[in-house]
Amino acid sequence: MNSDWKPRGNLSTRLEALPLQPEEVFVFTRLDGRTTVRELAALTGLGQEALVAVLGRLVDLGAIHAPEPAAVATGPARANPAPPAEPGAQAHAASDRGAADEDATAAPETSADADLPGTHRKLFEAELHPLPKEERVARASTAVEPELSAFCYDPLTQVIKAVLSNPSAGLGHARLIALHHRTADGLAALATHGNFVVDEGVRRGLIRNPQLPAALFNRIFANRRMLELFQHTVSREVTEQVRRLAREALRRRFAQGPAEERVELILRTEGRVLAGLAGIPIDGRTTALLCGRTYTSTTLVQNIARWTAAPPALIRHLLRQETIRRSPMLRTLLQRHPNAPPENARG
Repeated sequence: MNSDWKPRGNLSTRLEALPLQPEEVFVFTRLDGRTTVRELAALTGLGQEALVAVLGRLVDLGAIHAPEPAAVATGPARANPAPPAEPGAQAHAASDRGAADEDATAAPETSADADLPGTHRKLFEAELHPLPKEERVARASTAVEPELSAFCYDPLTQVIKAVLSNPSAGLGHARLIALHHRTADGLAALATHGNFVVDEGVRRGLIRNPQLPAALFNRIFANRRMLELFQHTVSREVTEQVRRLAREALRRRFAQGPAEERVELILRTEGRVLAGLAGIPIDGRTTALLCGRTYTSTTLVQNIARWTAAPPALIRHLLRQETIRRSPMLRTLLQRHPNAPPENARG
């Protein structure tokens, strides 16, 4: 498989019916159709060979779409590599793939954005909402399209539970509920379906929903990778409550998480994350990993210099870097740090 392939889930497949192993579920939860195999290897911590094996099994089970011929490379004999295409042909192929992706997300069963024209909402408001509550609950449990998608807009928790119990309900309906339903109980009912809440589209809908309960956020997101939590703290697409909850969860994860993940977070954000981590010290393992690197980013050094919890060993290591030696401003910032070693401190 080509390391630039961007795997995406097959939303017509019901995950609960598949014999997935924990590692395969873990990888599946990281698929969003935009992350390459190379990036997934770094994100999941799996070697590329192990990741390719997991993706291959997910393809075989129908959980994800098989790669396009151009994305198949020399790896474990899954398919013969396609011959290089002419530049023009590559452009047309990319265009075709983009169109195919748009068609996939436009289908009612595939995306919470499927109802862009508002047809399902209009159907609910015009024909279904006027019905008695008991009738809506009864019809939602057996409805088919387009009524099933329309019932996803119902404000009643009982109707949402009926939709979720419908044998025809799939990820597309879960995404509509995650994004548009406005009761905490209804969203909690969605979260009881583990095969739905592992989907990135459902998760994106939940964090954009102003009624997402704090307990549900912590249950689903608090143990995610620190880098993902940081992205939620600065995203303009999520609610202010989610940004606050993500900041709190990030502080807890940073205080307790593995050293390697702390270092990844600091480096990938160029130290910007440190402004929200005041007062949280790091252990010797994290310090050793940070001191084992060469620093060339002035932004990263500036942010570390403003981080009051930066340990003396890290300050000493930074002062030895060539980039800092050539910059009086950076050197002064570090020398004024409260944890600067006495021989380097500057009043």
